[in-house]
Amino acid sequence: MSLARNTLVQAGFTLLSRLLGYARDRAISNLLGAGWVGDAFATAQTFPNLFRRILAEGAFSQAFVPLYAKTQAEIGKDKAAEVASQAFSVLTLVAALVTILAQLAMPWIMLVIHGGYADKPQAFQFAILLTQITMPYLVGMAMSSLFSGVLNTAGKFALSAAAPTLLNLTILAAVIFVKEPTQAALNAAVAITIAGILQAAALYIGCRRLGVRIGFRVPRLTPEVKAIVTVMGPSVIAGSATHLNVLVSQSLSSFEVGAKSWLYAADRLFQLPLGLIGVAIGVALLPRLARAVASPETGDDTKALDEAFVLSMAFTLPAAAALVVVPFFLMQGFWAGGQFTEADARATADALFHYGWGVPAFVLIRILAPPFFARGDTKRPMNFALISVLVNIGLGASLFFGLRALGLQGYVGLAIAASVSGWANALLLGSTLLRERIWRPEPWVIGKFLRIAVATAAMATVLGIAALNRVPIEGWFEARLVFGKEVATLLVCLLGAIVYAAVAFLVQAVTMADIKLALQKPAGTSAVSAQDEF
Repeated sequence: MSLARNTLVQAGFTLLSRLLGYARDRAISNLLGAGWVGDAFATAQTFPNLFRRILAEGAFSQAFVPLYAKTQAEIGKDKAAEVASQAFSVLTLVAALVTILAQLAMPWIMLVIHGGYADKPQAFQFAILLTQITMPYLVGMAMSSLFSGVLNTAGKFALSAAAPTLLNLTILAAVIFVKEPTQAALNAAVAITIAGILQAAALYIGCRRLGVRIGFRVPRLTPEVKAIVTVMGPSVIAGSATHLNVLVSQSLSSFEVGAKSWLYAADRLFQLPLGLIGVAIGVALLPRLARAVASPETGDDTKALDEAFVLSMAFTLPAAAALVVVPFFLMQGFWAGGQFTEADARATADALFHYGWGVPAFVLIRILAPPFFARGDTKRPMNFALISVLVNIGLGASLFFGLRALGLQGYVGLAIAASVSGWANALLLGSTLLRERIWRPEPWVIGKFLRIAVATAAMATVLGIAALNRVPIEGWFEARLVFGKEVATLLVCLLGAIVYAAVAFLVQAVTMADIKLALQKPAGTSAVSAQDEF
């Protein structure tokens, strides 16, 4: 069950990155708060994060990996390296041009996508400056996405998963000793660009150690590059619907002071299970599906989808339940502090609740889209993604301004719209795969899913009881420990995880045989050492 093993490798390093990311975001939120400085920095982070998720975790990989794997299998390693070099040269050139144009046009771009800043000149100018500083991160991510695709195709998932830790460490180093909010925001913006260069360099070294020599060539639209571009265009839309929805939400939230920071904080926790599970499985699944499509007689494609669905739900359902049942407990314990007040934590929790029930949908999109891409079908995922974006824009704008007209929190409507649009996309993808029998789930898949749901319900019950007793629980720990509320929140999460694991074993949602199979190396592979995985 190499899919599970590769997913666990990817998820493990992603978890490390997200923990460092939490430390980074906690430090920044405590320094900047939810005022105009915090909103401006959240805006500046939107752009590099959007491009990172689209390129490193989405469209380029979905276009490049199948072609690279096919070339390597059918022609050889040298030709595959040449294809990678040509793609690298074109992609880097395009990314550099986009970066320069975006920096020059940023005042007008900011007016279009964050119109709420128009009557806030201080925030408007600062957001422009910070975003111009962070935009070169795109070039680093363009390089990194290609290097990661090469490594992942070779079964080397650890380095590409570990590389984002450099971003978090660099930002932490830039702000940890700074006290003044605007200077901290400037330092963090510069650190983002530096981190992009460091990530690309680390992944390039990984490719060289693998024996793949990728270098600059005179950019030419070779047949292989044309094929990548042809697939990548629709894939940009299809693979990045989640992130386009977030961008729409961020744009509308600029009309409500503090809302951008609240949505950003909620999005960070929402992205944790999506990154750990959805992205990890998607990254591990695509190379396997590409090989399965090339050898249809094996029937490995539907088996891989069965494994991916069960594995993802085993982690996603409890994560979603936690976000829905204890959102304020999580935000108050892990986020509140400094300039980010308890009121900010409560406002963020309201958005996190509605993001929470959308988590399974966004993880499913990561699993259900790759079968289309592996078959060269990019149009239907693109169409489904466009539908979901239209749902998000229409519903989000209606709820945002409608709730504000009623004197309620408009930004909560943006979280609702994001989750509804995610489910629309997932249902369209899933129903198409089932209808065309591309995915034919075995009976055991349904049985496992129901058992996972039972274990999740047990965990949610325990967390609900803890939420009702949050004040005395936090008070007991705060009276005894410096980081009392953080420890209390962590222990409640740990208790929920223990209950979930115990019930999952009890109802046989997970068995020891499953774990042994998941950790088992595929036949014919050598042991994966720290050196092998870089």
